[in-house]
Amino acid sequence: MGYEPLKLKGERVWRTYVGGRMIDRLHGKEQGEDGHFPEEWMYSVTRAANAGREEIVEGISSLDDGSSRTLKEVLERQPDEMLGASHVKKWGVTPGVLIKIIDSRERLTIQVHPDKEKARELFHSPFGKTECWHILGTREDMDEEACIYLGFKEGITRDLWESCFEKQDYETMLSLLNRIPVKPGETYLVRGGVPHAIGAGCLLIEIQEPTDYTIRVEKVTPSGFQIDDRMCHQGLGFERMFECFTFEGESQERTKEKFCIRPQRLSQDRGDRYELAGYGDTPCFRMEKLILEGDTGLKGEGGFSCLYVVSGKGILKTESRQYPLEKHGQFFIPAEAGEYTVSANEASASGGEPLTLLRLYGPED
Repeated sequence: MGYEPLKLKGERVWRTYVGGRMIDRLHGKEQGEDGHFPEEWMYSVTRAANAGREEIVEGISSLDDGSSRTLKEVLERQPDEMLGASHVKKWGVTPGVLIKIIDSRERLTIQVHPDKEKARELFHSPFGKTECWHILGTREDMDEEACIYLGFKEGITRDLWESCFEKQDYETMLSLLNRIPVKPGETYLVRGGVPHAIGAGCLLIEIQEPTDYTIRVEKVTPSGFQIDDRMCHQGLGFERMFECFTFEGESQERTKEKFCIRPQRLSQDRGDRYELAGYGDTPCFRMEKLILEGDTGLKGEGGFSCLYVVSGKGILKTESRQYPLEKHGQFFIPAEAGEYTVSANEASASGGEPLTLLRLYGPED
């Protein structure tokens, strides 16, 4: 008999920007409120880095079983069984990914993250912060359509970019990036070194390398929050932080073609299964979408995975237990999990909201 799935609770995390109302609604709070907790970190053993909040431990996921145990504690106690021996040998006792729900009431500040090479050089870390966004929804009560800003336009130089930063010329900096309207169901890969900003009104799930290295070039958020200098340069200083940018420009059309990943349909007996981001796109992580009907058998496959319930209801069955599946449910499937079955309930199978899951994986071993 294999190891049982772990039902987890997400951890709301403080950020410089404002949002979070749609996350409240995922938890059944229909009114919801926007504030400085616009993210929920899931399956996380990564601690958030927030200036002025160094004494607060936030970002570490806990088990949803009435105990005070964290996922980090469980993995450290049984690393090979939970993560897989080959994964632990290569990456250590970490999932190697961080998964978040992000809900933006305002545009995030323009930022960049280091790739693996720069992360090793500048932060002495084996992980950079390549990330991937899967758009879950957009707000309908915004003045502008939901969008993202992704990558430099053609011809942008470091001298020009630094000049805009020194002047804190936000309008010009934003104009130097490609603005791309987004819609639910789309998936974008954001490699380390590529400047970007999530626009206002986006609800998305993000899978990324497990760090919080975020270089910000705006010192004030769109809503007027003053950002601490260290939150901008992450301890590198304002000169060295520009080493994290890759100054390679593309047209808007080429940028979308390059970074918007088309889903690939995979075989599935009962329902549909799609690869949203695979190891061919990046070795950092993998993400699948499952739209299920009836009973579907799954197994650990020798490596761990994370199940997130996007919509619908059902049951996750193992040899000895049953776990209800409901919207926003979060389960960690150990590497040494036995076979288990996911069953869509009758409402999902008879025309109601379908049982839709995201299955997320760590880095390629």
